[in-house]
Amino acid sequence: MGSEGPSSPVTTVHVTGFKKFHGVAENPTEKIVRNLPSFMETKGLPKGLALGSCTVLEAAGQGALGPLYELLESTVSGRECGMPSQERVILLHFGANSGSHRFALENQAVNEAAFRCPDELGWKPQRMPIISSDGSILHARQTTLPVNEISKSLRQMGYDVMPSDDAGRFVCNYVYYHSLKFAEKHGIRSLFVHFPLFLAIDEEVQMQFVASLLEVLASLNIQ
Repeated sequence: MGSEGPSSPVTTVHVTGFKKFHGVAENPTEKIVRNLPSFMETKGLPKGLALGSCTVLEAAGQGALGPLYELLESTVSGRECGMPSQERVILLHFGANSGSHRFALENQAVNEAAFRCPDELGWKPQRMPIISSDGSILHARQTTLPVNEISKSLRQMGYDVMPSDDAGRFVCNYVYYHSLKFAEKHGIRSLFVHFPLFLAIDEEVQMQFVASLLEVLASLNIQ
């Protein structure tokens, strides 16, 4: 058996979830992200993968950008100092879709904030660009991770999961758009996953899904 040498790249995954929001008093992703470090410590991380930060974000857009960018910047701080690194970084964002009964891997985010209700800080933008310098509200940013391939692998493991091209126009899409722009700028990767409520898929299965997702991400042949 060969050992992990210094040239073997490590994939570091930073995970975020959200607190409660309008209509969802208990956000499953808050509990999943809070429990993930201890769950993976018991289960064991896939070879070549490190679990970086696990952060629960306020379910808010503009008013929560400060903490969001503080988190994003922390994931690349070593690179900014010019430190040589074989590390591959993935930003993995989890959000709830209360109307769904399956997991969804989001291909893209769109440059439009059109909140159907106020976020948790009272902001309710309508047809407004998320990043005005990106131009039109129709402008989309895609993940550089192979969403179809990841979905297929997870389906083969028995999960009800599908790729999606519509992350909505609420806080999930808002955070994902900022994350994708940041990832492109810094040469890292970002992926958003929508989770159903625990009423639709119970907590234990959802935790196992995350462990399987980390396993699939660790196995990807990405630079």
